[in-house]
This record gives sequence, structure tokens and C-alpha cells, in this order.
Amino acid sequence: MAGNVAATRWALQLSGADAFTVALWDDHPWQALQAACFWHPALATTQLALVVSAVFQRSAWRYQDRAYRRVFLDSGHLLGNLELAGTLSDYRPHLIGGFADALLNQLLYLDGQTESAIALLALADLFQVDQNLPVARCALPSPAHYDIATVASGDLLAYLHENTLITADAGFGQQQQKNQDEPLSPPHTAPIQGVDASDKASDKTSDKTSDKSDKTDANAKPEKSLADKYNFPFGITVSTKTQPIAWGNHLEALENTLLTRRSTRRYTTAPLHQADLFALLDFAYHPEHYRWQGFDQQPDYFDLSLIETFVAISNVETLESGCYYYAPQAQELRQIRFNQFHQDLHFLCLGQDLGRDAGAVIFHTANLAAAVKQYGDRAYRYLHMDAGHLGQRLNLAAVRRDLGVSGIAGFFDDQVNELLSIPAEEAVLYITTIGQKAIR
Repeated sequence: MAGNVAATRWALQLSGADAFTVALWDDHPWQALQAACFWHPALATTQLALVVSAVFQRSAWRYQDRAYRRVFLDSGHLLGNLELAGTLSDYRPHLIGGFADALLNQLLYLDGQTESAIALLALADLFQVDQNLPVARCALPSPAHYDIATVASGDLLAYLHENTLITADAGFGQQQQKNQDEPLSPPHTAPIQGVDASDKASDKTSDKTSDKSDKTDANAKPEKSLADKYNFPFGITVSTKTQPIAWGNHLEALENTLLTRRSTRRYTTAPLHQADLFALLDFAYHPEHYRWQGFDQQPDYFDLSLIETFVAISNVETLESGCYYYAPQAQELRQIRFNQFHQDLHFLCLGQDLGRDAGAVIFHTANLAAAVKQYGDRAYRYLHMDAGHLGQRLNLAAVRRDLGVSGIAGFFDDQVNELLSIPAEEAVLYITTIGQKAIR
């Protein structure tokens, strides 16, 4: 994981007392929870909700201002665990990231500064017919702030968190959250200069918004999708299509993997098998391939269309070393740079041997300007939790394949793009290293 998972906590909220004999609050303020979440449709019929909160100082004492990034990455890992735990227990978590921060914090008796709510999940009991719900919007925009104050080192975490808040008077309603196709702009903000709407990625890793052909103008010029991106005629293109990972009868291997997953501390120099790398990418980016094993084929993320993936190959059998773009819709790796990256990766990962010895290093990136245009400054939360969620699926798949895996959130941000030929507008969110485990 990215840092210190102890910086994240959970709170359980109940509606009614049918399944529980002891309540957390005497008055069961479910309506207050609904109001704080702008009457999100998932809360209309569910009776359980988990709130994720961050205790910032538990990470900031070590990572200082960068702890803000790590808190959300680690929370994303936990969201990934909860998604898969729901598969085992017949609960479907509905992710909610758009809420009035002050109202939700007040409900949980949090001060919003030392500790603050950062995400909420409505837990739908799939054995209840009325809780088999359609997918709703997971993310709402906050204001975007372009007049940035000069902030001293050590104060950036609190400043950034304050600028990602949504206020109770933002004006969002239930119908807006039901209709994912309705565009929402950050409240009380001006457009970002120089950012075109086409900058937003159009290749989805889920089917949530992929089928819109019946709504488009037949004479309109089609947008260039990520299925075509980096499809150079001179570059190597490798299909990553593979058989899904088998998780056993009744998913017993999944339960064991959730309980035993640990970050790897050291890799050998043995190469990765190509099939292993492809299996990890398949499990992380194609949940629809696991429907027949009982998995949710469309788990909630805030907005995966904003995240792109690059893979630095150092030591994978039958794959040429270099940096590849991963096109999830086409299920392809497309080489964008030809090079051996052992030493570069060692440097970029702050001298950590994990970067040097890994057979493959996966980079999650995002165009921050495009993300802020859509979600305001709250995009920073959404991007890092989604990256952590993807990272957890990569972690669990690696453990299932008996591979070593470790996430890295400490790296030289400004130099990753140049060394790996990643586009300058893409900011690196998270790194996942994969290799053969060293035997202790």
C-alpha cells in the first residue's frame, strides 16, 4: 500500500433495527445522512452505510504534506477490499464521494480538520429485492480554485483539504445523481483556460457509459478514443487477452487472499512470466470477465475514465524492455519508448530497490487540468482513491499468482514523465511494482 493504513478509519451507520439489537445512535439519524449526501438514491432503500474517515496526522507525522496523497491511496486500497468482501457476503457497496463535508462530519462528531470523512458506501443487501439497485453517480464536483495562495510547507495538507470541500448549499439533487449522463460543472468556478472538453478520456474500463451510440449525431465527427491512442505503426503492440484468474469454488481463494495479502519488500532478478502480467491487468481492469465466478461485473469507481495506465517493462519473458501504454478497451500494450529502465526506475522510486528489481512497474496517471475541469479540486480525492482501488486489485491478483507486489507513492513527480516518455500533461498518481518474491 501507499503509506499508513492506520490513518484511515471506518464508521458504521444504521437505518432501522431489523438486523441489529444494538444501535449506534438512539435516534438513528438516517435522514441526516441522506441530506448530507444530497439524497443519493442508494440511501433511499439501503439500511447500512460505511463511512471512511481520515486521521491526517497519523500519516502526516511521517510523510508531511504528501500524506494527503497517501491517505487517499490507502483508502482506495480499503475500498477495493470492501468491494470484494461484498462479493463474498452478498452485499453490493454503492460508492458515494459527493457529500456536504461539514454535515457528514457533524453527524459523526468529527471536527473536519484532525479527522474528516472522505468517502461513504451504502451497503445493499442483494437478498432484498428492493436493494438490487441501478448504478448511480459516485462523484460530485467541488469548486475549483485558481487563485492559489502562498502556503508554507507543512500547511499544504490542511489548505488542500479545505479547497476540496463541498458545501451544503451546492444545490445538488437526487435526480442529478441518478442520471450519470447529465454533465455537472464545479459550482461557482470559471472555465480552465486552455483545456478543451476533448481532453477528457473517452475510453472507459467499465461499461457504465460506453454505450452512447444511439444518442450521437450520425453526421458528427467521431472523437478519437483511447482505443486509437499511442497506436504507432512502428511500435510493438501486444494483445493482453487472457483467461481469467480462477478464484476457486465459492471464491475460497479470494477470502484467503484478502486475509494474507502483504506488500513485498524484496524481489529476485528472475523474470516475470508474460501470462502473469496479463492476468493481473485483466483482473484489475476487466471485472466483467469475472461475472461467472460471482464477482460484481461493474463495481463502483469515482471515474476511471480520468485514469490512464503505463507499464515499464524491465524483465518480463518474451516482452521487449520499454515503456508501454495499456489500452484497456482494446486489451493491448503499446510500446511508446524502447529502453531498459532498471536504473531509471531505481532513481524515480527514490532509490528503492523495489523499483530497480521489479519485472514490471505500473504507473497510474491523470490529466489534472481535465479532471479539475470536471470535478473541481475534489478531483484530487477521486483520482487517488480510484488509483488505490485499482492498485488493490493488482495486489490481490499478484498474491493469487504467487507474485511479489508493492505500491509506491514516493517518487520524483517531475521526472517520471521525461524518463518514461509519458505525456507532460499526465501527472503520476501511483506506482505498483511487480516481481518475483525473494525467499527470506
